[in-house]
Amino acid sequence: CGRQECIGSVAELEERTGRDLRDLDLHRPYVDAVTYACSECGGTMRRVPEVIDCWFDSGAMPVAQWHYPFENRELFKEQFPADFICEAVDQTRGWFYSLHAISTLLFQQPCYKNVICLGLILDEKGEKMSKSRGNVVDPWEVINAHGADALRWYLFTASPPGQNRRFSVNLVGEVVRTFLLTLWNVYSFFVTYANIDGWQPSGKFVNSDTDESTNPEFTNLPALDRWILSELHLLVQQVTTALDHYDVTGAARPIQKFVDDLSNWYVRRSRRRFWKSENDEDKAAAYSTLYQCLVTVAKLLAPFMPFLAEEMYRNLVCSVDEGAPESVHLCDWPVADESLIDRALVEDTRQVMRLVSLGHAARNRAGIKLRQPLAEVLFVVRDDGEAEALRRLADQVLDELNVKTFTILDDPTRVVDYRVSPVPSLVGKKYGPLFPKIRAAVAELDQAELARRVRAGEGVEVEVDGQRVALSPEELEVRAEPKEGYAVAEEAGCLAAVSTVISEELRMEGLARELVRRIQTMRKEAGFRIEDRIVTYYRADPDLCRVFEAWASYIKGETLSTRLIEGQPPSEAYAASFEIEGQKVSLGVVRSAGSAD
Repeated sequence: CGRQECIGSVAELEERTGRDLRDLDLHRPYVDAVTYACSECGGTMRRVPEVIDCWFDSGAMPVAQWHYPFENRELFKEQFPADFICEAVDQTRGWFYSLHAISTLLFQQPCYKNVICLGLILDEKGEKMSKSRGNVVDPWEVINAHGADALRWYLFTASPPGQNRRFSVNLVGEVVRTFLLTLWNVYSFFVTYANIDGWQPSGKFVNSDTDESTNPEFTNLPALDRWILSELHLLVQQVTTALDHYDVTGAARPIQKFVDDLSNWYVRRSRRRFWKSENDEDKAAAYSTLYQCLVTVAKLLAPFMPFLAEEMYRNLVCSVDEGAPESVHLCDWPVADESLIDRALVEDTRQVMRLVSLGHAARNRAGIKLRQPLAEVLFVVRDDGEAEALRRLADQVLDELNVKTFTILDDPTRVVDYRVSPVPSLVGKKYGPLFPKIRAAVAELDQAELARRVRAGEGVEVEVDGQRVALSPEELEVRAEPKEGYAVAEEAGCLAAVSTVISEELRMEGLARELVRRIQTMRKEAGFRIEDRIVTYYRADPDLCRVFEAWASYIKGETLSTRLIEGQPPSEAYAASFEIEGQKVSLGVVRSAGSAD
């Protein structure tokens, strides 16, 4: 009679057939043997010959995994809809669709709250991987070369999950160089000096349990510590918010930025605090601050780089606290403490870091090494806020740029001459043969004032052959040419200029710093421990001999030399010869008698 029935369970099929079907495999061909009489015509009812698409099975997963509605009704209600699903972009018409379609038919709602479609993994050149092209990358080759953590971190940070991304052994290796090694070097730096000094964490140096808006212990810390702790707690907020929104790339990249700041600003600025022989409050604050940063970063990294995070956590925490969770993956997620966030200081430091970066760029343009001290750096800033930030953090500015003084200028023409000219590709095309005369007319104007107006978004009019020519800011190019004795870098309305005039005193100090670098390198090559005291022998041309004499205290302090001896080193010394600015020097280093082997 053509009647069709939809059977909803094995029990219903048993009722129809009068048979025990508990051991029946419901797939074809086994289910084809099950028949029963039609209730209307008495004919034999058989299974339809068609087989439903396998995506129906996949789409039924939310109910099938719990054997719903026959079992686990409460458990199903707790788990439905799912918080998150993830698959490649081709599943939009496969699994994603079948899940959505079946859930809508059954429950009139989606069965998932968040979905991420993964983009394609391309080769190093951006081409689709194919066995026929021979450009398929074996993931085990990557893991064996750089480790699973590096592979994971690259995939998290290279681009948002939904975008295509290039992939190769070399690209993952770049992650190792730019992030993994940076973090590991900071971690190793801390562990090395903490072991030398026998430093142990004793509770929280900063009481983060207070509800006070101003934490007294926090406010008494040096500005550098307050800044990095503020950045740390802002990082916790940022990473937590991003993960709450399933934004894995938005969570991982800020960690990378924080580690870069931790290494290249905080640790660089704090090195001398760890080098001190005395264990004063400032040194203790530096240890505690860096310890908090590393432990918190390990916890934040745990979902992304589980192996590195575990290694750091076990050594930093489990080795000194028997009551701590035995794994970073068993720890509570970090919680940001607003009382440990000084937002004004964070903004000041970020502004100063941008301006200092310009100072470094100016040095690079002059080809002057950072070890060479300079007399001054001069800044042009956009507003009073940037000027005050520079003044408040003056010691960090001077130290980072290795200059003696800094000045904030109202008038940039003290260090640069401005040249404004029409853009040939725009104005030449527009006015043709008039362009040379337009260029000459612009050159006759007050260049400093014209530069100011153009940068403020204003145009200018010039008269050429009795014709008024209006030029927009986009049609004018402003160039800053440094005056003699200065190197300049400029960006986004800010300018930094360094004095390139090096006095004899500055030159001698620069040579002293260069000698320190060479001796430090020799210490490392000789296999000395960081804390080992040494005796340094030297033979040098007259200029460098004078440096050893004038800067003896500095050289000894920086290199842990108990003595500087002019003369031939003993046979057991580690020796090397160099040429520094045309001056020859031979050095030898041996452990001091007070240093153990």
